Amino acid sequence: MIVYNLTMKVDHSIHDEWLLWQKEEYIPCVMATGQFTDYRFFRLLDQDESDGITYVVQYMAPDIDHYQKYIDDYSSIFLRKAIAKWGNRLMAFPTVMKVVQ
Repeated sequence: MIVYNLTMKVDHSIHDEWLLWQKEEYIPCVMATGQFTDYRFFRLLDQDESDGITYVVQYMAPDIDHYQKYIDDYSSIFLRKAIAKWGNRLMAFPTVMKVVQ
């Protein structure tokens, strides 16, 4: 199992609108690619929120090939959409993890 972890800091000025967009548009679109089997959505606690609120979305891919297909075919499209909509009021960085049992 591969976990695509996306950490985002959201400016207070867009928070409510962004949160709704994330739940109703962005996450459903990512899941509709068929490359992930599940996801988890978190708000980080015990963070300095003076410059924004931090969220994490973890998308679960069954293997590295599904993750790589998402990166190759879809990720840049979703990134452009987010930048066009939110500009510099949203900062994000991805990490990739492998589940260890």
